[in-house]
Amino acid sequence: MIMEKLNKRQRDILALAEEEGYVSVDDLAKTFNVTQQTIRSDINTFCDKDLLTRAHGGAFFSKAHNYAYKSRKSLASDEKKDIADAVANIIPNNSSVVLGNIYSTKSGTTTEQVAESLYSHKDLKVITNDINIVNIFTQFDNAEIWLAGGKVRNIDSAVIGINTAEFIKQFKVDYAVVGVSAIDNDGALMDFDYEDVLVSKAIFNHCRKLILVADNFKFDSTAPMLIGNISEIDILVTNFKPPSEIIDICNSNNIEIVIASKSDYEKD
Repeated sequence: MIMEKLNKRQRDILALAEEEGYVSVDDLAKTFNVTQQTIRSDINTFCDKDLLTRAHGGAFFSKAHNYAYKSRKSLASDEKKDIADAVANIIPNNSSVVLGNIYSTKSGTTTEQVAESLYSHKDLKVITNDINIVNIFTQFDNAEIWLAGGKVRNIDSAVIGINTAEFIKQFKVDYAVVGVSAIDNDGALMDFDYEDVLVSKAIFNHCRKLILVADNFKFDSTAPMLIGNISEIDILVTNFKPPSEIIDICNSNNIEIVIASKSDYEKD
């Protein structure tokens, strides 16, 4: 019920706070092109509902407030759903696909949204390390599903670690869909969790077409662990025009950029 009462900006702010842990009034005002007073009002609303905790210049995500999966899923932005639909349009019927989980409290993961968008596809072979994705496909009865074994991370039902990576290495799939926690302007793809990195590297090396999904918050961000470089992917699907440095890398490596929005993308 709480999520239904929030407007789109408020849902996006809460999602960002959940993912980053802390948000500042100044940064949010610039990101959403509103006044600092408006952002403070939003933060006060969250704090009154125990969703955020006030801090100097911003607020922390309240870790004591543990959303159920369905509640977290309602935080999915329209842009995230647009990204998922764009990916589904790339993947044909009768394909083998890896859908990888990179931890995000933001709405489950973008790859879970992709799974939802693949509901009308036929005869898919899906390999995943995400129990939520398995549950999605069992509702549709349109895919053969393989769940990678390993350690289950309770907070998002992902299966992670070296055993998971070794399982994925047994396959060579047509398409892999992955997310990352951060994309630096030099093309570095990064994450916060070593066990996620192991799985991502396995996926990168065991597919014919690698699709990277990334919303605008991932660009020019940072994380401590390196997965690889954007030059290694085949298709980038995002919700806005990437930084010029990223576009240059993509152009130099014949990487297709798909902008999942109504505005057209013109290649520089």
